[in-house]
Amino acid sequence: MENNNPIKRICVFCGSNFGDRSTYKDAAKELGKALAARGIGLVYGGGGVGLMGVIAKTVMQEKGEVTGVIPKSLFAREIALREITELYEVASMHERKALMAQLSDAFIAMPGGYGTLDEFFEIVTWSQLGLHAKPIGILNVEGYFDLLLEFVDHVIRERFAKPEHGQLILRSDDPEDLLQTLIQRKSIQPTVKLIDWKES
Repeated sequence: MENNNPIKRICVFCGSNFGDRSTYKDAAKELGKALAARGIGLVYGGGGVGLMGVIAKTVMQEKGEVTGVIPKSLFAREIALREITELYEVASMHERKALMAQLSDAFIAMPGGYGTLDEFFEIVTWSQLGLHAKPIGILNVEGYFDLLLEFVDHVIRERFAKPEHGQLILRSDDPEDLLQTLIQRKSIQPTVKLIDWKES
């Protein structure tokens, strides 16, 4: 499917585990199908396990494009998924995050653990600092991120971040709605060149 919208590839941060609810897996499948249907490529951490594996395999099954980025040290732990469009092997987690960001036009966080939160907040911080203007969203499956979003509001109330920084995080519990919101935000945002991962 030809992609005529301003977003060609979206980076999805999500767990290398399935979590405790089947709805997390269902949401990963739904998001994968929605990406492929819109002709939007997936950029992700390159693993074949957990929600990472679900969304990547779903996009491939739906004839979409998948780009994985994985550090050599995690090839065995996350069981690198080789049956995808393109797989980058990098030397470190830092290079992984930077290259994923460089390859993507927008970002989505799904349920996950420390690694997902680390990736998500780094990309939010880069936006706050003006290093990029790419839209960022949370797919809030079953209210998974409710407490996190409350904490973000707390950070703003305590004046460790400005109110406008809270607007950097788009949110929805529906994959189609979130994708449309990201596309709309991308169409009105200025173009800011993301820091070159090779120089960072």
